[in-house]
Amino acid sequence: MNHIVFFLVPGLHLLDLAGPAQVFSTAADSGYPYELSYVAERTTVPTAQGLPLTARLDPPELGPRDLIVVPGWRCRTLAASPAVGQDTLRLLRDHHDRGGTVAGVCAGADLLGRAGLLDGRRCTTHHDVQDELARRYPKATVVRDTLFTTDDRVVTSAGVASGIDLALHLLAGRHGPTAAAHVAQDMVVYARRNGGEPQASAMLRYRSHLDDTVHRAQDLLDARFDRPMPLPALATAVGVSERTLTRLFTRATGGLTPLRYQQALRLERAEYLIGHGTTVDAAARAVGFEDPRMLRRLRARDTR
Repeated sequence: MNHIVFFLVPGLHLLDLAGPAQVFSTAADSGYPYELSYVAERTTVPTAQGLPLTARLDPPELGPRDLIVVPGWRCRTLAASPAVGQDTLRLLRDHHDRGGTVAGVCAGADLLGRAGLLDGRRCTTHHDVQDELARRYPKATVVRDTLFTTDDRVVTSAGVASGIDLALHLLAGRHGPTAAAHVAQDMVVYARRNGGEPQASAMLRYRSHLDDTVHRAQDLLDARFDRPMPLPALATAVGVSERTLTRLFTRATGGLTPLRYQQALRLERAEYLIGHGTTVDAAARAVGFEDPRMLRRLRARDTR
């Protein structure tokens, strides 16, 4: 069982919490091994929307596969954010030091900064306080006007509904894009958010169209992106010619062919594996590349 721990700060925004919580709760309902906990420094936590929440004082025992999420809170400036104790900051640092992932939604990035987890890493937050975040943590690289960032198991998002996209991205990285697509479909969320973040899920970036034929082709590619899927077989499976499928696919996805889409899925999964200690060669084999040089070329192209 993987624990998802939400650390609740007084004045938190309900959607900053509810969005990611719904993603992982829906994933758990679908059979994925997640258990959600809500932790705070006090048992009753007021929210920005006036609904008090109840939390536990002690977090469960956490391991490297577990995640701590800090939802954002209402504040005009980060300097006016609620105070937290040293035990809270130590909890965040120790979890990350042991190989775990920490995430901050909106102003939640500031709490990660207070714990020293933003230094030397890319991060983002709501556009209203991006400049202040950069001033408060000059050793961090604040990426402005982007949906979310992830850097060495430190994940931050722009705020409010973007927490849903952050959680779907993490789910896709752990279980593949099909799992995230199913959860998004169950939640009836729009399966794409503009943001310009290169590590955003390919499923989120290229699913905003209304072409049923292309969606069916993407479903097949999502489910078996790590296996060969020749264009003739894909076209036959969705009931159109190769030429028609290529034309529809490139139009719907803004220029991607089915092969390039599959490569995007493979690259995304490979980057996750590499970020968690897998070698490039092993990651290439795991995502379906027969020759690791292809993965190296795609990674080089993606960083240009």
